[in-house]
Amino acid sequence: MDIKLNKSPWKAIKMILLCSIFVFGGIFLLTNSDAPEWTAWMCIGFFGLGYPIGLFHLFDRRPQIIINEIGIFDRTTYKDFINWDVIQGAYLIGISRQKFICLVVDKKYEPSAKKGMFYKTLSKYNKELGAQELNISLGQITVDEIKLTEFIQSMIAVTPEHRKEKLKDRLIG
Repeated sequence: MDIKLNKSPWKAIKMILLCSIFVFGGIFLLTNSDAPEWTAWMCIGFFGLGYPIGLFHLFDRRPQIIINEIGIFDRTTYKDFINWDVIQGAYLIGISRQKFICLVVDKKYEPSAKKGMFYKTLSKYNKELGAQELNISLGQITVDEIKLTEFIQSMIAVTPEHRKEKLKDRLIG
């Protein structure tokens, strides 16, 4: 039994609509204003990048997060499942109005343990912000982040034999 959380199509549509406001503003500046032409083109170019990104998020129907009895898989964070036995704790954090679930793991399992000095330096900045090296981004999905965090914490606490049962009993909204 897997719990699969997909990207929200409404968040992608919202991104496209918000970018459209600024693209149309840039077109207006280009055609009806004495403003320098480069500012209009910068506005059109920068916010125009939101269209392919928004369309990708709109049509990408692969699960963003998968939770099963083995662990958690997040396509934006890690290439494999993060095993429940490796996770020591989880907590919710907000950075610039974006929600993340931070996964606390032993130092030997942190991704920076296998990386170079540059990556280790960047991971220190995460920790200064109050995050961890393994953070699950909730920005593109629609889920009750408090319930999801509590569910992850309960999955960490339960014995491996009972994880499948816990997955069957729990629905995430």
